[in-house]
This record gives sequence, C-alpha cells and structure tokens, in this order.
Amino acid sequence: MVSNWFKNALQTGIWSPSAQAITNSWLRDGLKTRCITRDLEWGVKVPLAGFTDKVFYVWYDAPIGYLSITAAYTDKWEQWWRNPDQVKLYQFMAKDNVPFHSVIFPACLLGADNGYTVVGNMTATEYLNYEDGKFSKSRGVGVFGTDAIDTGIPADIWRFYLLYVRPENQDSAFSWLDLMTKNNSELLNNLGNFINRALMFVNNFFDGKIPDMHLLDDDKTLVAVLNRELRMYHHHLENLRLRDAIRIILNVSRQGNQYIQKHQPWVLVKGSEEEKKRAGTVVGLAANVVCLLSVMLEPYMPSTSRTIQSQVNADPDMVRVLPERFFCYFEVGHQIGKPSPLFRKIEVKEVEAFRKRFSGDQCSRENSKQVQSQQTTNTTESGGIDVEELKKAVSNQGDVVRTLKTQKAAKADIGAEVTKLLELKTRLSIAIGESTVPAKTEKKKKSIDL
Repeated sequence: MVSNWFKNALQTGIWSPSAQAITNSWLRDGLKTRCITRDLEWGVKVPLAGFTDKVFYVWYDAPIGYLSITAAYTDKWEQWWRNPDQVKLYQFMAKDNVPFHSVIFPACLLGADNGYTVVGNMTATEYLNYEDGKFSKSRGVGVFGTDAIDTGIPADIWRFYLLYVRPENQDSAFSWLDLMTKNNSELLNNLGNFINRALMFVNNFFDGKIPDMHLLDDDKTLVAVLNRELRMYHHHLENLRLRDAIRIILNVSRQGNQYIQKHQPWVLVKGSEEEKKRAGTVVGLAANVVCLLSVMLEPYMPSTSRTIQSQVNADPDMVRVLPERFFCYFEVGHQIGKPSPLFRKIEVKEVEAFRKRFSGDQCSRENSKQVQSQQTTNTTESGGIDVEELKKAVSNQGDVVRTLKTQKAAKADIGAEVTKLLELKTRLSIAIGESTVPAKTEKKKKSIDL
C-alpha cells in the first residue's frame, strides 16, 4: 500500500533527492521492527496496561500533532486533513526525519482508510555545519534558539542568512564571517541601499508623493527584466528551491540600483523641465519596484516586508498576493511614509566575539587553543578567524567593489567598500604571517588589486 502510494506521489509531487532516496531505501529493504517508546519521565504516556511507565518516541507521536493542533485551532480541521482531493500537503524537514513523515505516518493514515490527506510534496535538507565543525549542544558549540536572541541580531537577518545557505542539495555551513559579509553586502549595500535611496528621492525631490511617469525604452526594458525575474521567482518557489528564490529578490534590487545609478535622478531633477519629468519617471518606477520587493520578501523576512510597506504607505489589499507580472502599485500623487534605513552594518569585532562565545565550553576552548597553537597557519593571531574564511571574505568584498565600480556608484560608496577590502586583506596577511607594510608603488598607480 505504502509503496504504491509513494510511486504515485513521486509522479505527481515534488520530492527532494534526499527525501526520495531515504524513502526508497526504507521501502526497498522492508520495514523492520522499531521501538516506539522511551523510558523517560516527560512525554506522552502510553495508555496501555503494563506500559504506562513509558512514553511515546517523539517522532512516532509528533506527526499526529499536525492534525490535533489544527483541530485545536478550528473545528473545520477536516477541510484540511480529510480532503485529499483539494488539499496539497507540503512538508519541509531535515533528512533525519524523513522516514517518519514519508513512510511511518503515511502508513498510519493510509491504514486508517478514512480519507486522510497524506503528504504529496517533501523537501529534506542535508546537514548544516557550524564553522569548520558540527553543531553540538552538549559541548556548547554553535548558535541555538535563545542564543540567537541574545546576539541582538534581528530575527529577519537570521531568517535571511539561514535560507541563503540552506543545505538543499548538499551540506553547507553556518559561518559568522559569511553572515557578516552577506548582511553587509547583500542586505545593507544592495537591498537596503536601493530601497532607502528610491524612497529618499521621492521624499526629497517630490515632497513624498509619487510623481507622474512616462516610460521610455530603458524603463520598459527594466519592466521586462522584472517580469523575467518574477517568473523565475515563482518557478523556484513552486519547485521548493528556496535558496534560488531568495537570490532572485537580490537580483531585483540589484537591477534597481543599476537603474538608479544609470539615470541619476539627483542630477536630472536640477535640470530642465523635461529632465525633471524624466527624474519623476525614474523615481516613481523605482518606488514601485520597492513595493514589489516588499511582497517578494514577505516569505523570507516578514518584519522587514511590513516595515517597507509602512514606509511606502502601501494599500494592504495591494500587497497580499505575489503578482505574476510587475505592475504599478501607486497612483500619481500617492503619499509615502517616512523612509529610514532597514539594516545596520555588522562589524568584524562583533562576529569575532560571537565566534569565541559560541565555540564551546571552557574545557573545549582550552583544547581548541592547544590545537590552534600547533596550527597557527590555519587561524589568525587574534580572534581565531579561519584563513579560508578570510580568503572567502576578501573574494566576496572584492566582488562588492567590482560591482560598485561597474555600476559607476558614488566615489564615497566605492571608497567605503575599498576600505573594508583593505582591512580584510590586512587581517588575512596577519593570519598567514605576511608583512602588513605596503610595498612601494608608483605614484601613478591608482587601481587596487582585487
């Protein structure tokens, strides 16, 4: 029964490679006797004489909670859980939990033969490692629930980064240095920079009101690009490729930055009447792209999405559904709210402190220090930052600088990012034991080796 159901589910649903492989192996090798109880004081007691001192193993009992928690929320729970013809059930999990959701619980539901909704789509992730090792609660290695709160880093930043590095097809790793880099380059300098600039232009140049727009070929080209990105965004979400979808959002904001940088509305607004009208089109279109981004961000960064929608004073009915094609959210004269920065820069000293704080208990740290003293080529002399991570950070920051130069960004913006690049290069030089004294160069040389 389960084998036939699973064959059909593979044909009609979306199953990640791990979910398919694990389920197939269980069905191929045959189901083996498995203990479903534990000798613990806490948990759901077994209501059977002779076994009342035991509790159910959590993953035998927990899936039933999906139904019961829905029933606790609404007396119409059967519209979801006993309606297989109209309801599609998607499940997301780590690969360790696949058998309980793809074999054991479906067997229970199918065996009950009472018209229950059974999972039809499943995506299982690979392992997320911590820095160069593994998460370990017993040794205090890694960041866990309340730890994340204690860092003071907003929840939306955690959501963004963990989904950005989501181990969909292979193992990936959480890295403090990479979190800092992605926050500062992708959120602060890309997404946040575009949104804040676009809305500040509306506020400063047009009294906070959406100006009239007359689209030219360049504007229509941007709209065509946005429609292409929207199609890809829908495609990735429908196929459960969350990592790819979040990159589409960043592509949209990158296109917006390039559009603003190319047309320079801050220059146009000071020119002739025709140029002022052109500035209005650029700024108005950019503001509408900001609203689109707020809708695309909602599944990933809900608080940030709401903040953006508040800043643009969006009509709630207009931002509830992800559109198939780009359209203008605002009528001419629409009054936006007050723009303000969405993200803050995460400093190197912060992540170095977090790496040390979450590197393990005191005993583990002492052992780690002994290893580090024997392998000084692998770590920096201050803060234990891994050389490979620093190399990656230098490479990523180099990409940021190159992108800004390609976009012909303001000199101040480029200079700030170049400074960050030089700081990372200096730290890398210290880590690998090279001299940090710059070699003499010819005066005419102004470029920086990236």
